[in-house]
Amino acid sequence: MGLHPLEFSECYLDSPVFREKVKAHEAELDKTNRFIKELYKDGKNLINATKQLSLAQRKFAQSLGEFRFEYIGDAKTDDEKCIDESLQEFSAFLRNLEDQRELMMQNITETLMKPLEKFRKDHLGAAKTERKRYEKETEKYYSSLEKLLNMSAKKKEPHLQEADVQVETNRQHFQELSLEYVCKLQEIQERKKFECVEPMLAFFQTVFTFYHQGYELAKDFDHYKRALQINIQNTRSRFEATRSEVYELMKRTKETPQEHRQTSPISSEGYLFVQEKRPPPFGSSWVKRYCTFIKEQKILHMVTFDHKSGGKTGETESVMLKSCLRKTTDTVDRRFCLDLEVTDRPGIVVTVQALSEDDHKFWMHAMGGKEPFHYLGRTYSKERGIDAQLDDIGVSFLKNSINAIEKRGINDQGLYRVVGVSSKVQKLLSLMIDEKSNELDLSVCEDWDVKTITSALKLYLRSLPEPLMTYGLYKEFIIPAKSGSPDARLQAIHCLVHKLPERNRLVLGLLMKHLATVAAHSKQNLMTVANLGVVFGPTLMRPQEETVAAIMDLKFQNIVVEILIEQHEKIFGDIPNECSPSTAAFSAPTRHSKKVGRQNRPLAVYNPQVLHMQTVSVGNESGSPAPDEASLGSNESVSSSHSSTASGPGTPPQKAKNPHDTSQCTPSPDSPGLSSARVSWMNSVSATPATPQATPSRAPRGVTDGEPAEESVSQRRAKAVYPCEAEHDSELSFQAGAIFHNVTPSREPGWLEGVLEGKRGLIPENYVEML
Repeated sequence: MGLHPLEFSECYLDSPVFREKVKAHEAELDKTNRFIKELYKDGKNLINATKQLSLAQRKFAQSLGEFRFEYIGDAKTDDEKCIDESLQEFSAFLRNLEDQRELMMQNITETLMKPLEKFRKDHLGAAKTERKRYEKETEKYYSSLEKLLNMSAKKKEPHLQEADVQVETNRQHFQELSLEYVCKLQEIQERKKFECVEPMLAFFQTVFTFYHQGYELAKDFDHYKRALQINIQNTRSRFEATRSEVYELMKRTKETPQEHRQTSPISSEGYLFVQEKRPPPFGSSWVKRYCTFIKEQKILHMVTFDHKSGGKTGETESVMLKSCLRKTTDTVDRRFCLDLEVTDRPGIVVTVQALSEDDHKFWMHAMGGKEPFHYLGRTYSKERGIDAQLDDIGVSFLKNSINAIEKRGINDQGLYRVVGVSSKVQKLLSLMIDEKSNELDLSVCEDWDVKTITSALKLYLRSLPEPLMTYGLYKEFIIPAKSGSPDARLQAIHCLVHKLPERNRLVLGLLMKHLATVAAHSKQNLMTVANLGVVFGPTLMRPQEETVAAIMDLKFQNIVVEILIEQHEKIFGDIPNECSPSTAAFSAPTRHSKKVGRQNRPLAVYNPQVLHMQTVSVGNESGSPAPDEASLGSNESVSSSHSSTASGPGTPPQKAKNPHDTSQCTPSPDSPGLSSARVSWMNSVSATPATPQATPSRAPRGVTDGEPAEESVSQRRAKAVYPCEAEHDSELSFQAGAIFHNVTPSREPGWLEGVLEGKRGLIPENYVEML
C-alpha cells in the first residue's frame, strides 16, 4: 500500500489519522527533495571533476537505483509501473557506460541540472513554505479556540459574539488553508513522477550521443526511451484530467463544507473537550480528545491528541453510551456542553464540550440527544437539468448521433475532444430527447455541426441517472484494470460486461463499435484508443461517492474503456465461457521478460527544451480549453502489456527489434502533440546505420499500417508452431495450433501475411509451418 489519499473532508475533522497521513506525504516530499539535492550535487561532480568521473558516475547510478517513487492509492497503472522502474533502468544504463570508461559528459546543465533544480525550488520549495504556513495556522486556530472555550459564559453577549466571530474567522481560514495544503501535497506527489524522470531521460540521451562504440546499447535504449515517453505522456494526460477533477471537488468542498464533513454513515467523528474531575481542592480540568461515536453499538472512543505537543497520540478510552443530555450554562460555566450517561459506569456522568453551536447540534443528533437536529446529507442533481433516460428515445438519439458523426465528421481532428458551444449542446440534446421533436436526421441536417453532436452525445451519457456501466459494477470493473495479465483483464471485463442490464450492454456495445471506428481513423482525426479512453472513461463509469480516492482511479477507468474499444468484437460478440472470481489474479509480465543484452552504441542528443510536447487546445465560446478534457498527447493504448509466450516443448524464436521501425512504440509523425523538431529528431535516430549482425531469429517488421503487401499467385494455409502476441495493430496474435488462411509472402523479408478469424495481418515466418 502506497501513500493514503488525503480526503478534503478530513481537513475539517483534522483527526490524528489524517495528521499521520499528512506527515507521510511530507516525509515523502522531504525524501524526494533530499534525493534531488543529492542528484544535483552528483551532476556537478560529473561536469567539474573529470578526474573523479568514475566515482561520481557510480554514486549517481547508486542514487538512482536506490530511490523509489511512492504513489497514491492501492494500485499503479502500467504506465506508472514503467515510470517507477525507470530509475532502476537508468541506473543499469549508467553502470554499463562506466565499464567502458569512454563516456564524455556534455549538455548536462541544460538537460538535467536546471529542470531538476527548478522542480525542487518551484514545487518542493513551495510545498515547504505551505507547510510552515499550515503549522502556523494550526497553532493560531487551536490557541484561539481554547481561549474562546475558556471564556466565561457570564460575560456580556457582545463580548461573546465578538469572540465567536473571531474564532469562526480563524477556523475558516485554517480549514481553507488546510484544503489548499492537502491539494498541493497530492499534486506534487503526482507531478514528480514525470518532472523527475523526464530530465533523467534527457540526461541519458545526451550521454549516449558521445558514446561511439555501443550500437546495441543505443538501440535498446532508444526502444525503451520511446516506450517510456508514451508512459510519461499518458501519465501526464491522466494527471491533467485528475487534477481538474480534484480542484473541482475542492471548490465544492469549500462552498459547502458541512456537506462533506461526515465521512461515514455508521459513525460520527470530531474533537470534544472532556471534563476530568479531580479530588478537592484541585477541581476539574478539560482535556481535548478526538472522539468517534459508533452509532449502532453506541460506543464512544476517545483518543487524547494535542496539536501543540507535536501531534502525539495518547491512550484510547471507550465507553458505551446510555443517554445524552444537553447541559445548560446554569450548571457549568461553559457553553456547548453535553452530559453523557454511560452503561459501564453506573451513576457516573461524563461531561463533554463541543467546539461550536453547530458542532454541539451535530453531536446531539449523532448521540440521540433530545434536541432535534436535521443534518444535511449530500444530494446529487442531474447535470444542467437534462432529464436523460436510457429508453427508446435515448437509444434512438445515440444511433442518430453515431450515424451522423461517422458520415459527416469521422476524419475531423480532435473528434470528441473539441467541444461545442454549451448553449447549442443543451438545445440539441433537449430537442432530441423530446418525444414530440426527436425525428430529426442529424446526418443530413447541416444546422448542427459535428462538435455540437459529439458534445451532446457525451452530455446525454453524463446526464443518465446512473452511469452506463452502473454504480454496482464500478469496483468490479476497476479491479482487473489494476492488476493481472492482458488476457486476465480481458476475460474479467468480458464477464463483467455480460453482467450489465441488457439495454446497458447493447448500448455500450453500440458505442464501443463506433469508438473503434473513430480510432481506426486516428491518423486523420488524431483520436487514438488511449485518447478516447481519457474522454469516455469518466463518462461511462464513475463511483457513487465522489472522493479524492475515487478521482485517483480515473486512470483505471480509462484503461477499462481502452480494453472495451480494442476488444469490442470479442467482448460484445461472444458469450464468456467461464467467469471465475480469480480472473485477474495473475501478475502482468514484467518489462524484463523482453530485455536483450546491452552493449555500447551512439545515440542522438535529446533536449526536452527544444523537443517539448505540444498539446492540442480546443475551445468553447470564449476559445479557452475545456477543463474536463485531457490533452491529445498519447498515440498508444496501454491497456495491455505485450510479450511473447512460450509453450510446448520448445521456446519460440525471439522477435528482433528494427531500428528503422518507429511504428511499434513511438507516436507517428502525424500523432497529436508532436512538434516537427521532435519528429525530425526521431528520424535522425532511426537513420543510424546498423552494424553487420547475424540474421535475427524473428525478422524485423518495417511495414506500416495500410501498406499493401506483395502477394503470391497461389494462396496457402499455415499452422502456428508457437504462440505469439502482437506488438502492433498490423500483427496477428495467435496460439499454437492456429490455422491461417490466404497466406502470402510479405514485402518484408521474414514475414508473411495471412487471415485468422476474419482479420488479416502480419505473421512471423519462423513461428509457423506451411500446410
